Amino acid sequence: MWKCLAFIILALSSSPSQGDPSQQPIWLLNVQGAIGPAIADYIDRGIGSAKDDQAQLIIIQMDTPGGLDKSMRHIIQTILATEIPVATFVAPSGARAASAGTYILYASHIAAMAPGTNLGAATPIQIGAPSLPNPAKPDKPNQPPLEKTNKDSAPAPATTMERKVINDAAAYIQSLAELRGRNVEWAIAAVRSAKSLTAQQAVNNNVIDLIANGLDDLISQLDGFKLTINNREITLTTANAVLVQHEPDWRNQFLAVITDPSVAYILLLVGVYGLVFEFSQPGTGLPGILGGISLFIAFYALQVLPISYTGLALILLGLGLMIAEALNPSFGILGFGGVASFVIGSIMLMDTDLPAFQIAIPVIMGITTISAALMILLLGMIWRSRHAQVVTGLDTLVGTITTVESIYRNQPMVWVQGERWSVQCNEQLAIGDTVRITGATGLTLNAKKEKSS
Repeated sequence: MWKCLAFIILALSSSPSQGDPSQQPIWLLNVQGAIGPAIADYIDRGIGSAKDDQAQLIIIQMDTPGGLDKSMRHIIQTILATEIPVATFVAPSGARAASAGTYILYASHIAAMAPGTNLGAATPIQIGAPSLPNPAKPDKPNQPPLEKTNKDSAPAPATTMERKVINDAAAYIQSLAELRGRNVEWAIAAVRSAKSLTAQQAVNNNVIDLIANGLDDLISQLDGFKLTINNREITLTTANAVLVQHEPDWRNQFLAVITDPSVAYILLLVGVYGLVFEFSQPGTGLPGILGGISLFIAFYALQVLPISYTGLALILLGLGLMIAEALNPSFGILGFGGVASFVIGSIMLMDTDLPAFQIAIPVIMGITTISAALMILLLGMIWRSRHAQVVTGLDTLVGTITTVESIYRNQPMVWVQGERWSVQCNEQLAIGDTVRITGATGLTLNAKKEKSS
């Protein structure tokens, strides 16, 4: 009994999490491109998996021009909540941690950069209402822009909304700088004045902890690195640790595809057109199913993207006007109004100035051209159908020449298009007389007797 208990205690003491820290792995997460919902989900799930694997360190290798505020804050909250040290490494040479990347770098337990990299330019920007920042345009036309806060800062934001957003961002990065013991003054300048630094300047100004020539050099420098997390002192032993590269799974890849603004935009239109076709031709099935699925996926993507609801409303209005033009022709008034509304709404849809989250103009022009062409095609088909010769119904019998083939109960009978009809005429008809159909009264054809040549 005592031997078994001693064996269990020995086994627990020799486990990687309780014994030799060098046996605990290092997890590597790669972030390239704009910070968005897909990258936020990737980091969130990656840190969770690293915790399950009892990793001693998580390295986020980053190269980003910035990204969405909502996704950035989600990443930072995940980093702040974990008990595993997170080292953000701006690499390789030529990479950057601009805008949202600067905030993430400040939030990390360890901040490192490769030579030839830079960080900064953390001023929040967006388009639509309100726009940020434009000091030349104050709230009131006769109100001069506010004076500079100091000799190195840019003019203070002129509008109330601009000041609110800038002040919120400055306070946020200041709290991160104070939490990690990094340069607070420069952090605020990066927000208010869009300041940037090279890697060497950053380490000299206490913005980052170290410079590493590569991933191996970073791991080597972190061996024996001491830091405190939640009042617990940790010493890293990275020299012989196993490096685990965490690649995005299918969920992250799928999320990255559908949250691409151009893809979400196309899915929205496919959904609308699919449902319109299904409602116009009930029972078809496939367009309705594909349209419904596309629409729900588009709505999911749009809820995590910075969309303008005014732009979305203009797109839906434009589609409605083009469909109304096709169904009830108005000599193009509804159609051209719909095209204009559709184009303006498409341009306004993404409420951000970040290029990575803009809908490509060729995509907008291409879909607009296709929609307008479909509208014109349907309009032409309706116009031709209204002026085409009638091919069904009693009206198709008008003008037909036939012969009286029998008399039934004093009612002349004729064969017309394979059917037997009774006819009435102002003149007396006999078997063999030739008549021309002039109309119909109920189920009796009106006829005119043709004179024999």
